[in-house]
Amino acid sequence: MDNRYSRQTLFKPIAEEGQHKLKHSKVAIIGCGALGSAIAETLVRAGVGTIHLIDRDYVEFSNLQRQQLFTEQDAKAMLPKVVAAKNRLQLINSQITLHTYIQHADPVFMESIAPQVDLIMDATDNFETRLLINDVAFKYNIPWIYGACVGSSGIVFPFIPKKTACFRCLLPILPTLNDTCDTVGIIAPAVMMTSAMQCAEALKILTENMDIVRNKVHHFDCWTNGNMDIGISRIKNPHCATCSETPTHPSLELQHEQLYTVLCGRDTVQVLPSKERKISLQDAEKVAIRRGYFIKRTPYFIEIDKNPYRLIVFQDGRLLIHGLKNINEGRKIYTELFG
Repeated sequence: MDNRYSRQTLFKPIAEEGQHKLKHSKVAIIGCGALGSAIAETLVRAGVGTIHLIDRDYVEFSNLQRQQLFTEQDAKAMLPKVVAAKNRLQLINSQITLHTYIQHADPVFMESIAPQVDLIMDATDNFETRLLINDVAFKYNIPWIYGACVGSSGIVFPFIPKKTACFRCLLPILPTLNDTCDTVGIIAPAVMMTSAMQCAEALKILTENMDIVRNKVHHFDCWTNGNMDIGISRIKNPHCATCSETPTHPSLELQHEQLYTVLCGRDTVQVLPSKERKISLQDAEKVAIRRGYFIKRTPYFIEIDKNPYRLIVFQDGRLLIHGLKNINEGRKIYTELFG
């Protein structure tokens, strides 16, 4: 076994056998922001053999305070987060296999990635995507580890199909995190603590130490020193749409209202391409030039300056409209430009 893992294999619950299991494990990390970059680095350093890293965004200077994989140069270049992450992670551990995806995690994508992995790590920023992760994980019998943080607080819980209640069952009793990073901010220690606990559970699951996997929802506040564990043994809903005997997995159905989304923590509306009208980079460039807008090209997207808004069009036709948080206004701008 590679000497780089010598201190980890000295830890008896992992040892050489556990390290071998990590080498052959496959993990999907949904999101590559604060939690995702911390999780990715930890699992890469631990020797997890294959990682699928999914994120829809690019690096900005406001990320650098808490998103540990990224640098000022990444922000200046506006690199997609998964590209910047891959550049860094390959320098940390060249032995792992890393797949990256610059895209929105929608039902079609999640159903394609699920059969390829042993574990899904939640590093998202919204309940809709978590419900999607929850549905695909329980449909394909894959454990997933929930993590969320804002301000100085965090929540962690591993969901195990056929053993625990699911995320949809727990929603009524989860500690409320109605605040967002753009209303109350976030400090890096809350991110580090949340991701560390998620990774501890991941290592337990991947090395098959299932008897000590966390069985209560853990909530903490690293500023006030508060901690709370919530038992869930009686929470399972026998009629749950995700984990009952007759599940329907509703979040795996594409909904029209998912086309327009306000991104958490930012004055940004995301517009997903419809099947009927997918905008190419060439389409976007022609529209911008015709209207006299300033454009900036990168290998990954086109930036359009439509004062007072800034538009980013990705290769898959996805559009980010920076400078507003109103879906109706976002719909109006999109229709005005692309019909």
